Amino acid sequence: MTDASEEAKQIEKLYEFGERLNEAKDKSQNVKDYEGIIDATKTSIKAKQLAAQLIPRFFKFFPNLSSRALNAHFDLIEEEDLAVRVQAIRGLPLFCKDTKEYISKIVDILGQLLTAEEIVERDAVHKALMSVLRQDVKDSLVNAESLTALFKHIWNVEDPSQDDTIRDKVLCFIRDKVFPLKAELLRPQEEMERHITDLIKKSLGDVTGAEFRMFMDFLKSLSIFGEKAPPERLKELIGIIEGQADLDAQFDVSDADHIDRLISCLFMAIPFFVRGASGSKFLNYINKHIIPVFDKLPEERKLDLLKGLAEISPYTMPQDSRQILPSVVQLLKKYMPRRKTGEETNFTYVECLLFSFHHLAHKAPNATNSLCGYKIVTGQPSDRLGEDFSEYYKEFTERLSSIEDLTRATMKKLTQGMAEHNKAMAAAKSDEAKESIKTQKQNTTTGLRTCNNILAMTKPLHSKTPAFIGDKSVNLSWKEAVKPSVPSSATGTGVKRPSTAANGSNNFATKKGRGAGGMQNQLVNRALEGISYGGRGGGRGRGRDTDEFLDSLWTNNRHCSPLEIVLKLIG
Repeated sequence: MTDASEEAKQIEKLYEFGERLNEAKDKSQNVKDYEGIIDATKTSIKAKQLAAQLIPRFFKFFPNLSSRALNAHFDLIEEEDLAVRVQAIRGLPLFCKDTKEYISKIVDILGQLLTAEEIVERDAVHKALMSVLRQDVKDSLVNAESLTALFKHIWNVEDPSQDDTIRDKVLCFIRDKVFPLKAELLRPQEEMERHITDLIKKSLGDVTGAEFRMFMDFLKSLSIFGEKAPPERLKELIGIIEGQADLDAQFDVSDADHIDRLISCLFMAIPFFVRGASGSKFLNYINKHIIPVFDKLPEERKLDLLKGLAEISPYTMPQDSRQILPSVVQLLKKYMPRRKTGEETNFTYVECLLFSFHHLAHKAPNATNSLCGYKIVTGQPSDRLGEDFSEYYKEFTERLSSIEDLTRATMKKLTQGMAEHNKAMAAAKSDEAKESIKTQKQNTTTGLRTCNNILAMTKPLHSKTPAFIGDKSVNLSWKEAVKPSVPSSATGTGVKRPSTAANGSNNFATKKGRGAGGMQNQLVNRALEGISYGGRGGGRGRGRDTDEFLDSLWTNNRHCSPLEIVLKLIG
């Protein structure tokens, strides 16, 4: 152990070395002074701290001593004393300020140091890394080199020496420190955005779902993939998502991870389909591999898949629509019974499939002639007008009538349930009870919207030459209604994405999910509140028997939509 007098001498000697080097015009001649500073890394704690400041300060003047100086400084980073380590870390950016060839090595070391447990040490690492990344941001080669060195900690997944802890810490640093400063760090913009995109693509070989979403959210924020991006850029992003979904692999229905990843990626891709990117590969994979084993999928994943198919259907190409329509019709027949069977009907499945059917048929209308017995004339041989498909039409319209009867009966029950929910809400005392009833009301409202959508979509299908819905007149029950645009400087309204990667299950039949707002829900609640509390007068007493009133309401308005009935009630 060094005594105080010896330590004082060491410190004094270091100050002499530093002063001579500062004053020297040709510092490279003061080799002995710099060697003395390097040797001080083997002495006392205080001397080591001072050496950690002086070694990087004069490093560029002694290239012949570079290896020796770096090794000595790296030893200081591994010192037991925290103050020495922190000082050595703070000095690391200086090594590559004027000697660019050391950037990769310094960034690599700082990446490893992100695992530091002491807060002050970890903070020093963060600041040192940001200092290196900010150096010469206008020099794209240097900038690219520093980012590459950092990302290597993520994509060296096959390196047995690679520590997962380091990888996770580097990912967090990139997410929290690098990505938010992209405008500052990625310069020149287009060149560096291209470079970091390539780094991210190389990092996707082994990522979790959360990590993939993080990378995709960042890529979407880059200007090269912005609203004015050319089609090939959108194709590139879709290609990344398709690769993560593993659409070239044979599908195994027992592989829950692949199913989850596929559905998550499908929803992630929808905004790009809206912008014009092709969803052919997703649709073909679903049609070829998933729908044939649909019955074997987990229940929740069935709903997620049908929701995804419904949301993608407005943006399909005619050839893709024609190819997948037969599968959609087969599923429709499965979930729209020809006659009442006594089994529970999954109305959300039916809503999804009818929505998909309309939008796909709108793109390839005459394909429904041989599937449903329609008589749509396009002048193409595929019209098949010379063939008799009348039995198909009879069967399909019987199924439509059957599902309509089931839907109206369910709407009656849901409306009565809503009246009971309103009564229970008025009587509820605790916040917990009120929250529970609120959830039930939301599920019921979503159920009503589902039923209303089904009736709106089955109605035109009774015609032998139906006009398929290809616009936004039907809003899916789990998505918020698009509010009318208000004149402003805004140029358009975005498409709301699902709340989760797979959008979750909110099938009202199983009491799951959340309700969706919008004017229609407000009208339904207002009207039913009036029913529950004695009509439009709003009093607390029940002015008439609820069951009798509801029976009369549905009998007299059998062919009206819920919204039309509501308007009559509150008009």
